[in-house]
Amino acid sequence: MTWSQMQPLLEQACLDTLYMVGWSTLIAVVGGLPLGVLLVLTDKGGLLQNTVVNKAIGQVVNIARSMPFIILMVALMGFTRAVVGTTIGVEAAIVPLAVGAIPFFARLVETAVREVDHGLVEAVQSMGGNTWTVVRKVLVPESLPSLISATTTTIVALIGYSAMAGTVGAGGLGDIAIRYGYQRFESSLMWITVAVLAVVISLIQFAGDSGARVLHRRAGKGGEPLRFRAFTGLKAGGPATAEATATAGSSAKSG
Repeated sequence: MTWSQMQPLLEQACLDTLYMVGWSTLIAVVGGLPLGVLLVLTDKGGLLQNTVVNKAIGQVVNIARSMPFIILMVALMGFTRAVVGTTIGVEAAIVPLAVGAIPFFARLVETAVREVDHGLVEAVQSMGGNTWTVVRKVLVPESLPSLISATTTTIVALIGYSAMAGTVGAGGLGDIAIRYGYQRFESSLMWITVAVLAVVISLIQFAGDSGARVLHRRAGKGGEPLRFRAFTGLKAGGPATAEATATAGSSAKSG
């Protein structure tokens, strides 16, 4: 197969892969972020401590994460058909990709949020902040660099999943590698596909790492600007005693 024949195939496959991964990542972030935060809030010592809810959510997440993607994809065929009307093609692949990525991302979010200094949470509570305020002003902003890294890890994993989805006619680079590289013995096209995947993953990893580093430099785990901005917003939104202000300042400096 000549390059002029390979080029349109690779271009369409790249677009299909990016389409699948892009939508799957968006759904995974929308579904996994609140799920991961809820795992932290309902855990022992959390703001919404509830052992039953925490164990139930954790068990569901663990079961979903432990299932191999190829099996999950087959198991969800009925659900996929009900959602998009087919089990073949790019749109159909988004459903199992998103379902598999949500629990994966939720665990990464849980790990990131647990790293936030608990003294900041106590400071916001002492100023009268409720649970939603703590999540919005402290937990998510303070863990943002780690969340960027978690999103990058999820995207890289989804690219690998999308290649597996190509084995059942989902399209994308995995489909090209199977249909042409394996079934038609076009080894040159298969290796080009592998190289394209490596380049795409490297670029995404570089972009994610760069974004996380920028956020670390601006705020950092011990950075005061982000934290004092949160406290300032709280003060502007409601009364704060001198004692609460002092607590916030000392917590931010010790963080």
